[in-house]
Amino acid sequence: MLLVDDLLVRPLVSILNAIHTVALTELYDTDAIRDQLKEARLLYELGDLSHAAYEARKAELEAELERAKRAHERLGGRVEVKQ
Repeated sequence: MLLVDDLLVRPLVSILNAIHTVALTELYDTDAIRDQLKEARLLYELGDLSHAAYEARKAELEAELERAKRAHERLGGRVEVKQ
């Protein structure tokens, strides 16, 4: 039975853990959210985005960034925290 566990279960669990970690990292990527904030600011400064649209986008992204930070705190070392 231990041989079956070593050959079948452990590799499957390892693969699932790797997929889970990648998914969480993509979902809560704080660097990507910060880049989107910078992009919105740039579009606003260039005049491609109205003040109201910029403020709405900024509030949305800041809320998303806060959720990502809380997720990183909750998940501890399971997700790589990018600063």
